[in-house]
Amino acid sequence: MAATETAVQTFKNLINGEWVEAASGETFLTINPANVKDSVGRFQASTEEDVIQAMEAAEQAFKTWRHVPPTKRAEILYKAADLLEAGLEQYAEELTREEGKTMASSRMEVKRSAQTLRYYASEGLNVSGETLPSDDATTFVYTRKEPLGVISVITPWNFPISIPVRKIAPALVTGNTVVFKPASNTPLIAYRLVEALHQAGLPAGVINFVTGSASKTGVPLVTHSAVKAVTFTGSTGAGEKINRQVRLSTRVQLELGGKNPLIVMDDANIDHAVELAVKGGFELTGQACTGTSRVIIMDAVHDEFVEKLVEKTKQLKVGNGLSKGVEVGPLANESQLRNVLDYVAIGKAEGAELVVGGEQLTDGDYANGYYVTPAVFVGVAPDMRIAQEEIFGPVISVIRVSSFQEAMDIANDVEFGLSAAICTSESGRIQHFIQNIETGMVKINRPTTGNAYNAPFGGVKMSSTATYRESGRAALDFYTQIKTVYHGI
Repeated sequence: MAATETAVQTFKNLINGEWVEAASGETFLTINPANVKDSVGRFQASTEEDVIQAMEAAEQAFKTWRHVPPTKRAEILYKAADLLEAGLEQYAEELTREEGKTMASSRMEVKRSAQTLRYYASEGLNVSGETLPSDDATTFVYTRKEPLGVISVITPWNFPISIPVRKIAPALVTGNTVVFKPASNTPLIAYRLVEALHQAGLPAGVINFVTGSASKTGVPLVTHSAVKAVTFTGSTGAGEKINRQVRLSTRVQLELGGKNPLIVMDDANIDHAVELAVKGGFELTGQACTGTSRVIIMDAVHDEFVEKLVEKTKQLKVGNGLSKGVEVGPLANESQLRNVLDYVAIGKAEGAELVVGGEQLTDGDYANGYYVTPAVFVGVAPDMRIAQEEIFGPVISVIRVSSFQEAMDIANDVEFGLSAAICTSESGRIQHFIQNIETGMVKINRPTTGNAYNAPFGGVKMSSTATYRESGRAALDFYTQIKTVYHGI
């Protein structure tokens, strides 16, 4: 049964410390991808006018926020983390309703977001410059790190609170102000994050929140004169567009697509390799930029691996992420569903063999959701589109090889370079893999997915601008600039 209009809560933008409606007066509705009759919330359909107001508020707030003591900034982040954890069950359920992932995944994401806030609250106290030797005994030479100014934060729907947190927390703790636009599919959990920061005591204008389509908000988000940096996670196409639009003096951080391989050698524990493939390829319904989309496997163990992978894939329970026992939720929206089904058709047309899955589920409880069964292709050639292009769904392409070098060549022969994994116990191969794989992250006997919040995250080639890394202590560099001081005595 569809939610009635009066039962759907309307959420506002946050601009200069006030919750306000969009200047247009228009809103948009978000729905549950597991059940499109379930309306999650109504949000502001912002336009450029709203973004400009947010930019002006952030620019004004920066004048004072940059001078707030680091311990005070940290105190606010700690309090926001406590608020997120206090609302864990509510927020996890809301996240599952608007994105589709399982409750277990949603709980983990909200918890991780609180941990990330605390991590940067602590790390913000360690931002420092250096002293340098001087030939002039009467001159003290040193550097200091200072905030940039207004940061534009644009985030995707697949990790709709953890990705924003790992951008916003280091920005705030180093003294910057933020204008934040979340993906239109998942604005509610983003709203909860901003709400927590606001309630924790962020001064007016330090964080500003606007919702709406990229087509109506995107230009001033990246071109306004107040913007000193843009941090974006999303598609490579959108990232390239942003990179062309920004001013010369605007710092850019773009985290984009992936086509991540798992290499399985003939000495691998096959059961473990299957677990890694399933976790990396099908968890989160394959909607992760680090997801395993290619399994490159030695001929000697190919058949055994495929047999066990198919068996394991058939056992996966697809359904509403709010239901117990569900391991694979719906795709996030209708466009994602169409995209996955299109690639399944492309794989078949290219001559690959679909050995399991790839079917839309439409009966019974599946009738009102964007469900598809996890798919495995075999007989995949490295140059097929399903082996080259990012699908962003639960589709694994299995590629058979006869040597380690062939596996490495195929793994590197894509335009992306985000994450890669290998299953082997042979130390020589491991070292060769680490040194020669063309990715920003390397996994040994671990899934391609997952990253520690205290470790750098990012890719090479078309997966990233490869300028500044996200996550970990390295992320702080993006949000600060160096000033060199010559202090005469």
